[in-house]
Amino acid sequence: MIKTRTLGAVLPAAEFRFRTGPDGVAVATPVGPEVDARIVRLDVVRVPAGRVWTAADAPGEENVAVVFAGHGLATSGPDTSAVTRADTVYSPTGDGLALAAGGEGLTAYVWRTVLLDGSRPGTAPARFSRLWNGTTRLTGFAGTGQAEASARTATMNFLFWPGTGSPQLCLHCGYMRPGEYFNVHVHPDSEEAFFVFEGTGQLHLDGEWIDAGPGDVLFAAPGVPHGTRHPGAHDGRFATCGGPTPFDPVLYRRAGVSPEVI
Repeated sequence: MIKTRTLGAVLPAAEFRFRTGPDGVAVATPVGPEVDARIVRLDVVRVPAGRVWTAADAPGEENVAVVFAGHGLATSGPDTSAVTRADTVYSPTGDGLALAAGGEGLTAYVWRTVLLDGSRPGTAPARFSRLWNGTTRLTGFAGTGQAEASARTATMNFLFWPGTGSPQLCLHCGYMRPGEYFNVHVHPDSEEAFFVFEGTGQLHLDGEWIDAGPGDVLFAAPGVPHGTRHPGAHDGRFATCGGPTPFDPVLYRRAGVSPEVI
């Protein structure tokens, strides 16, 4: 069942409700108005082999996508790239996003938002990356004081963020080995939406740790404590990806980089 808390939810992938269009593309929206998300929307898109999904043309909307399964082509504005599992795509405001599935089909998680007043587009944004890109990262994150912090901390890669030209959506990949945490924290002004990319572990929401596995989603409204941990019951990597919308400058300052949009 869906685990709900005050202004937040953990949503199991097995319970997503998909809507299938005449072209065979199926879309679920685990994060949207039904969980009281007001800034960000998260769609899960299943594109059959040989078909194309295009994000609806909403004025001012920007998109981020993570390929969860399959392969194909991703188009962001004027640029197209081959993509496969763990590849990521950023589509700036007004440029549009399209995903074309290869022979195995393609499943992607897609974040969507409309720029808030005061946000400005970047000048030359990065459009393609990969979850394991460690060019810019945060380590040693001690949380923001809502729960006891662990000294065994996860690593977080910054894929799309102000330093790559993204003014509001960000995409981070946090990964942890057994016993590691991304410590509990809050974002005062941001909605958080992320999902489990691989492995099994636990998600923290508003005072409770909840078991989660691949595809499961967490949503936390502004000010709601959340985090992740790999409890050590098995070997392997536990990885989640997503990020606060609009981005939270604190994370970048903790990593020693500027939160200014380039």
